[in-house]
Amino acid sequence: MQKKISIFSFFAGIGILDLAFEKSGYNIVFVNEYDDLFMASYQYARTQMTHLVPLYGYHNDSAERYAKKRGKRKLINLVAKEREKGNLVGFIGGPPCPDFSVAGKNAGVVGENGRLTKVYFDIICRCRPDFFLFENVKGLVKTEKHRAFYNEMMKVQANGYIIDEKVLNALAYGVPQFRERVFMVGIQKGIYQNPPDALSFAWDKYALFETADILRRDWPKQREFAVDSPYEFSFERIPKRLTVEYWFNKNDVEDHPNGKDIFQVKKGREKIATIAEGDTSGKSFKRLHRWRYSPTAAYGHNEVHLHPYKERRISVAEAMAIQSLPKKFLVLPTLCLSKKFKMIGNGVPYLMAVAIAKTLKDTLETIREDGP
Repeated sequence: MQKKISIFSFFAGIGILDLAFEKSGYNIVFVNEYDDLFMASYQYARTQMTHLVPLYGYHNDSAERYAKKRGKRKLINLVAKEREKGNLVGFIGGPPCPDFSVAGKNAGVVGENGRLTKVYFDIICRCRPDFFLFENVKGLVKTEKHRAFYNEMMKVQANGYIIDEKVLNALAYGVPQFRERVFMVGIQKGIYQNPPDALSFAWDKYALFETADILRRDWPKQREFAVDSPYEFSFERIPKRLTVEYWFNKNDVEDHPNGKDIFQVKKGREKIATIAEGDTSGKSFKRLHRWRYSPTAAYGHNEVHLHPYKERRISVAEAMAIQSLPKKFLVLPTLCLSKKFKMIGNGVPYLMAVAIAKTLKDTLETIREDGP
């Protein structure tokens, strides 16, 4: 029997991170998501892409259940089953992050969502998978208020893990979006023949660009907004694949099944018509530039992204393109628009997730090759 790398996914959202891992050769065997609508959309997207149901199913409940005695025992037994097959076992997850976001609640670990980060690390320490991946907002490590808590979570090392962590920008991986996130990878020393003192994870192995270099380039400036105005790409040092328009065309957003999912602007229509293409300085309305990358695709806190040359907000299909999702990825059509945008904005940018999944897989396979 061919050995596999089995994934237990927590805080799965609509499955963007899981999809990236699955496309990179992992086997998703367990999926946990508390929000029933997120879970329904996860299952819908998976069905539409003809993916199999995870071996141990979908678990529409709080992750806190698995930090308690009965839930922990169940999870430990499932992990043991996978190990009996000779498979490596990994936990992946990005707990809800508004409590660590400067733009969000900023309540930290005492917040309703903030405490779930501790829950996730508690589950890791009690179930001891062979490896884990943790993802969250930059504010968790860059804000002094939250850094002490993050440092506490790094004590997962006392449970036999060697870890590495870094703040990454989605731009480096070919995503048309400025989006910074912190990632932590941990690997159990026990799967090594000769474990190193520290993990040196090759975060940039599958990066396409160097972020600082991308940001220094002479990107096109704002231009007056005009409906359906012509504007051809003619920039020598600008990577076209990092532009909004490139991805809109790549994903054929106008004809995408979620292409008509658009909030109608009922108030302030005259005002939004005065916002220049590429003017993202406003706290609320930000008009994208067709030949630039997007600001972070987070659609809460009254932030609205306007189409570069249409007198409207962007569609759900366009938001998915900005997240670099495959054209075939679909959001459950029966959901309300606000939920659809929240689901997309909450996810890890797809190409960024793919790069990390591939690097992690390379690392694990090297460990296996060096093993006894």
